[in-house]
Amino acid sequence: MNIVVAGLGIIGGSLAKAVKKYTDNYVYGMNRSPEPLNRAIECGAVDARGDETALGKADILILGLYPEAAVEFVRKNGMYINKDCIVIDTSGIKSEICPQMDKLASEFGFTFIGFHPMAGKEKNGFDVSEADLFRNASAIIVKGNASEEAVEKIASLCMNIGFGRIVYTTPEEHDRMIAFTSELPHVLACAYVFSPNCPNHNGFSAGSYRDVSRVANINADLWSELFIENKKPLITEIDTLIGNLMLIRNSIENGDRRELTRILHKAKLIKEELGE
Repeated sequence: MNIVVAGLGIIGGSLAKAVKKYTDNYVYGMNRSPEPLNRAIECGAVDARGDETALGKADILILGLYPEAAVEFVRKNGMYINKDCIVIDTSGIKSEICPQMDKLASEFGFTFIGFHPMAGKEKNGFDVSEADLFRNASAIIVKGNASEEAVEKIASLCMNIGFGRIVYTTPEEHDRMIAFTSELPHVLACAYVFSPNCPNHNGFSAGSYRDVSRVANINADLWSELFIENKKPLITEIDTLIGNLMLIRNSIENGDRRELTRILHKAKLIKEELGE
């Protein structure tokens, strides 16, 4: 197949590298700034520079772009995209993106499938991308209006490049669950490092500090967009967290060891039952 990857950051770059490492597909790269694209060509992550002609030959177009930028790219270039092409985004929100993409797919004649690879790093950019970033990771697919054949083509590509599991969902369920599993931990990490004690953690910290603070090394532009566009589910999760924190806080303040032990033991049981 001819695959075009638009946006060669950590996700787009890693997908391009994975496709080249594990399949025989031909990869075109497109990027707003030339430096990542030049490096992608030099290291063999892409075979050639993408343009309108490449979009016209594309069997799959992967949008490794921020959500709003992905929509704008398709709006601007939709007239060039092959009518038989399957377009997938890689964004961490779906309720805001999928309806717009479905409308553009209907207007320009291509097929759109929502896609979210559950993998990443604290650092960003092509230089930290890697072919095995998705090894055994989950690939979330939002089918939308796509045919079973198109969905199977994307699912097969995912498994071929190292994903370990395909999860099928709706935009609403995706955003509700991602608010809990991904966005809330980033909110918590950022709030955590605002403590006045944070600058003095050296010598007093080990795994707990590292685990909680890790994702505070955040791409502020991207995550602020994700947070606001998924505000309702995320605020619900934040409010739930605040309520649970208050239960623990009040037990500590009241010196109620019995209640505090009950709360902590309940949390331990939940974690043990769920495993990882």
